[in-house]
Amino acid sequence: MKSKILPAPLKPGDLLKVIAPSGTLREFEAFGRSLEVWRSHGYQVEISPKIDEKWGYLAGTDEDRRNQLAAAWQDPDCRGILCARGGFGSTRILENWHWEQNSELPKWLIGFSDITALLWSLYNVGISSLHGPVMTTLADEPDWSIERLFNWIEGRSLKPLKGCGWGGGIATGILLPGNLTVATHLLNTPIQPNFDGVILALEDVTEAPYRIDRMLTQWRLSGSLSKLRGIALGGFTRCQAPPNVPSFSVEEVLRDRLGDLGIPVVSHLPFGHDSPNAALPVGVEVTLDADQGILKIHSDARGLATPALT
Repeated sequence: MKSKILPAPLKPGDLLKVIAPSGTLREFEAFGRSLEVWRSHGYQVEISPKIDEKWGYLAGTDEDRRNQLAAAWQDPDCRGILCARGGFGSTRILENWHWEQNSELPKWLIGFSDITALLWSLYNVGISSLHGPVMTTLADEPDWSIERLFNWIEGRSLKPLKGCGWGGGIATGILLPGNLTVATHLLNTPIQPNFDGVILALEDVTEAPYRIDRMLTQWRLSGSLSKLRGIALGGFTRCQAPPNVPSFSVEEVLRDRLGDLGIPVVSHLPFGHDSPNAALPVGVEVTLDADQGILKIHSDARGLATPALT
């Protein structure tokens, strides 16, 4: 179980770049308000060319989106990458992709949902990133959630999150957050991380209970769940069955598929689709207390950070 290298803390004045590695941008008003959040905190924010391209449901061709990511990652002046939105498409640009290590220091990458694939790909090469709001959702977060995001990227500690503990004791491990649907489609691919010693944090949206059941059953059959130290569950919002269709609730499915693993589980933590989406660092040591229902980021996780640029 190894913690990952944290990029150096950001500070006002740093240059950040916005890319669209997944679905085509549609929420322009929300995007503009989130852009103002970043700029109001003193950051220079540059929007990548072709950010509003459309290629079917994707934000441009695979080559266009891959070039956006490469240009931002390889730019020595860029200190962080902000993802415009999720949707689908980031896995497509990871085919034959290699994270170039020619930057003086690794840089931040921030996003969630479909961006899970990028976060987990970076995790595999030893770099921590941030599972947090994208540019079409940040401005709609409550103040405490926005403050939490800036606290982490600027070098400050995070408060524990409170959810519903299922019992089963306390576990310490490396936090690996992501979207259940995206993560399920990464199983048995080169992007799948090693789950040994991991506290897996999952969320999802608009998936019917039978689909959640199907995905978690795949996790069970793959053997991946047996390697985990614990599971932290965020929001599973708008996951109701269609009207007049016999169904379990999504809560019943989660309990059925995850409640017999013999590891700590905490549900209803405030992260995922639909506000609030509390920022979660990828690859840092955490403690999951399933008796008290608490997910705590270790205070010494900041010791993993690389020195700030001067």
